[in-house]
Amino acid sequence: MLPGRVNGLVISGGHGGPGPGYAGAMTGPGGAAAIRVAACQLSLAVGEVTANRAAARDAVHAAADAGAAVVVLPELTPSGYVFESPAEARSLAEPADGPTVTEWQRLAAARGLTIVGGFCEAGPGGGLLNSAVIVDGSGTRAVYRKAHLWDAEQEVFTPGRAAPPVVGTPWGRLAVMVCYDLEFPEWVRAAALAGADLLAAPTNWPAEPVPPGERPVMVVNVQAAAAVNRIFIAAADRCGTERGVAWVGGSVIAGPEGYPLAGPVAADQPRILTADCDLSRARDKANSPRNNVHADRRTELYGPVLAGSVLSGPQPGEVTSAAPA
Repeated sequence: MLPGRVNGLVISGGHGGPGPGYAGAMTGPGGAAAIRVAACQLSLAVGEVTANRAAARDAVHAAADAGAAVVVLPELTPSGYVFESPAEARSLAEPADGPTVTEWQRLAAARGLTIVGGFCEAGPGGGLLNSAVIVDGSGTRAVYRKAHLWDAEQEVFTPGRAAPPVVGTPWGRLAVMVCYDLEFPEWVRAAALAGADLLAAPTNWPAEPVPPGERPVMVVNVQAAAAVNRIFIAAADRCGTERGVAWVGGSVIAGPEGYPLAGPVAADQPRILTADCDLSRARDKANSPRNNVHADRRTELYGPVLAGSVLSGPQPGEVTSAAPA
């Protein structure tokens, strides 16, 4: 799909795929479902809930008009991100069946979509949660609470304690996690081992200095996670500035080889990325004629690493010899 505008929003398409008139799903190799995925990079403002919901609504309609079947929105879409205090965050929080998620459910039903987006959740136990939801025409399919909290988020939110959900759909298996979660290989691997074909990641990546000619490391993380698990990952980032915080603007859709199918945007402007993804490719974990990224794991060696200790090995100056064959 060539770059263009739908409802005033810039649409940037990925490699190949069907042309104009395509809507939602096509047939991939062996009859498997392939779909168009959209990652929506939006300019949002903390506390401007009505305007933020409208920006998300416009983006969903634009993505649907461009033929998307799955639409990913940023982290904390309705509330914004840079809270002055936990009290401000609480004033902007809403339950998982509140007005934002309810509207996303209506949009999903009306446009035949699956929508993944982040919101500030007033949790069932009274805590605040940095959450993301998967909704489709049938309602809410899953609510995920961010497990790995970044920086000042730790002063506001309670970390989630459940693994990323993996939801079955007619075209494949969809998982969700939020922003900093992506930087933990074990967490992405958990979703992949649970059968995820596509991982949707609402993000708010604060801008950091990037050496000339390099991509932001957050984008590199997405590409690496996609490659080492041979899955699709769609990350929807922010743009603009919020209370002095600028954003990477690095929305990207990566394929199972780790290379971008759309993006990264790397620009401070709203953008909707689309890519046509044959999700059956994510079920082939072979990365060479003799290798498989899941089957080759040496799980008997990983226990100490996962437990936080260090594998034993030669100390400095120590000489070891191989055992006789």
